[in-house]
Order: sequence, then C-alpha cells, then structure tokens
Amino acid sequence: MMTPCVQPIKDRLWHWLCLFGLMLSLVCLPLSARQLSSEQIDEILYHIHTYYVEDLPLSHVRKDNFGELLTQLDDYSKYLDEHELEALFSAANGRYTGLGIEVEEVEDGVVIVDTLPGSPAEAAGIEGGDKLIAINTHNVKRKTIAEVSKLLREAQFSTIQLTVERANAEVTLALRRQQITLRSVSSQLLPGGIGYVLLSSFNNHSYHDIARHISMLNSHLGEPLKGLIIDLRDNPGGTLNSAVAISDLFLQGGTIVSTRGRFYDANQRFFAAQGDILNGAPMLVLINEQSASAAEILAGALQDNSRALILGNRSYGKGSVQSLIPIGNGTTALKLTTARYFTPSGQSIEGTGIQPDVVFSKQVLLELDKDAIMAGEKKVRQTFIANLDKHWQKAEKLLQNHNLQQ
Repeated sequence: MMTPCVQPIKDRLWHWLCLFGLMLSLVCLPLSARQLSSEQIDEILYHIHTYYVEDLPLSHVRKDNFGELLTQLDDYSKYLDEHELEALFSAANGRYTGLGIEVEEVEDGVVIVDTLPGSPAEAAGIEGGDKLIAINTHNVKRKTIAEVSKLLREAQFSTIQLTVERANAEVTLALRRQQITLRSVSSQLLPGGIGYVLLSSFNNHSYHDIARHISMLNSHLGEPLKGLIIDLRDNPGGTLNSAVAISDLFLQGGTIVSTRGRFYDANQRFFAAQGDILNGAPMLVLINEQSASAAEILAGALQDNSRALILGNRSYGKGSVQSLIPIGNGTTALKLTTARYFTPSGQSIEGTGIQPDVVFSKQVLLELDKDAIMAGEKKVRQTFIANLDKHWQKAEKLLQNHNLQQ
C-alpha cells in the first residue's frame, strides 16, 4: 500500500498528506512503547529528532523510558496502526467505511453528536444526543472513544447492535457497515442572487465540489452570483492542498498561507494565481469556535487579502501541520507535528484562531441554523438573510478599498 520509510525522507515528507483535523469517529490512539519493536522505536526517535516542530532533548531517552518522551509531544502527534492509517486516507479521499457516527467523550461515556448523511446510522434512526450503552453484548458505559472504536472495528458480525440511551429509555438498533461518501460541500441559492455554500470539511474532492456548486448556482440564477456566503461553522479541517486550492478560487494574487518548522521543507509559502471564480462579487464567511485548521486557513487568507468579511466567533486555533511519515514497511505511520501555520499577515493560528471582523452572539449564530437553511425553511432563511443583509455593504467597501490600494 505504501513505500517503506527510507532516506532521503526530507524530499518525500512534505509531499505526504498534511492533515489538520479528523472526525472524532476516526480515532487515533496514542503511541505506546509496548506496541512497538526496538527498530520502530529507533525510527520514531529519529523522525522526532529531525522533523518535530520543536527541538526536544532526546539524548537521555532509552527504550525503557520511551513513553516519557511521548508525553512531551503535542496532542496531534500520534502513531497510526494500519486500520487508523487506512481510515485516515479514506476520509481524505472522501470515503469512510463504517456506521457513520460522530461521537464525543463525556465524563461517563461516549455520546453521539451527529450522523453522516446517507449513513447506516442515519437510516437506523440514531440521533444526536444518544448515549452509547452497549455494542452487541459489550457494555460500553464509562468506556473511552478509543475503546468504543476498537469494539466497533473488531465486531465479528455483519450486523452490529447499538444500544443507546435516549430520553431516559434504552433503544437498541441494528446497523450494518457500508462505504459512505463524505459529502463536504452543499449549497443553496438565496433571494437576491446570493449563493450559500456550506463547507463541512476539506478533503481531496472539496475543491472540485465547491467550484461545481458555484457553477450550478450561477446556472440556476441565469447570471453570475451577486455575492457568496461560505459557512465554515463546525468545520474541523482537512487536507492542506484543498485549503490552498479553495482559497485560490477567490483570490487574484497574494499569499494564502505560510508554514514554519525546523527542517528546510517545512518552511513554505503558498501563493494565489490570478483568477477569481466570482469575478469580484463580495463574500461573507461564517466561522465559530469549532472552525479549525483548514477552515482557519481559508478564513485567514480571505480576511488578510481583504477578499471577504468574516462573521461569527473566534475560531478554534489549530494552526499546526501534521505530516505522515511511514514506519517500518509502510503499513503504519507516525503522524507528527512538523510546522505551524501563519496567515498572510504573519499571524500564528495556533492557540489564537481567527478573530472575525464582526462578532455575532451565540443567539444570533443559533438562529442561523445550517440544516434549516439547507432544508429551505422559510422562516430561518428570512432570519438568516435579515441578519446578514447589513453586512454586504461592508464587504463591498472592503473590496473597493483593497482594489484602490493595488
């Protein structure tokens, strides 16, 4: 599936997939010395010494205290076994084989946050807020996400029985794994010739999908869009190439993002080529505290290049680059933080996020419900348009001032 990790890795590393965020259903387990051979530990130590974003003292590290070093790495650096690596590549390519649930860990167990559209979980009637109680005959109360993920992956039967707690009652539902297409882009044409694009994640198809949706909106309108809203709320990120390419769709030039790290190839700057798919129409971008990494790169690029007005709440602040480094024969990998992201103005995204131009209250953001907008609910659409109408003039003025400065 993958080539062995051989020198010169510097020339190959940056061309591996760079990742920003994963759905919680794709769990990456922490590194454990007990899982690894002596040769693998040596290999991992070499990569940490050479490529990790910070220079860690490794001279004192021995095989028997290897775990101590791992606690010094950030939360995004992980050892991926073959199952986790395959799941990661599938997600990046817009595919996912499983049940289609997004989960989060709470104090006393695991709760389902949402289901993927067209997934077995959605078809079976799994709902956001359901608390996992059992998987087949295994009680999963007070289990971690990692433990739940392992049980789901190792389930021997084609039909999986999920028992959930809902409204103080237990419900058991039967599901079958299947390959799910991860749809990252959806759109609506709003009154006044305004396009609304909901970008839920960044995968290897998102660039083509967003360009296709904008073309469809133009066709439905019968003329070019008068403006575009990109909704990045709750977008956890995705691939670097996708974030750069989508930013480039709307920019006539300038820096999109830069990266800085300890090894040579980690220091890069990405530029936009001439050509704007909207021909200069104004843009509004919605973000919230769950908009992370690739979503922050797109918002930062459009904000710093005066291309869009950013609305909402300060974003998550995940501004680190994770690169995949194959381990051993290449069936497993080290996902290692190798650089930090910086917006065109030089602002670090890590820990700070993107500050919107216009801050919305949580109440306003709740009124701008994404699902209701996409479902075409008239009342929500009217509220949505009313809340955003007054900001188009600011977005147009932003563009005019920028064009005058060029």
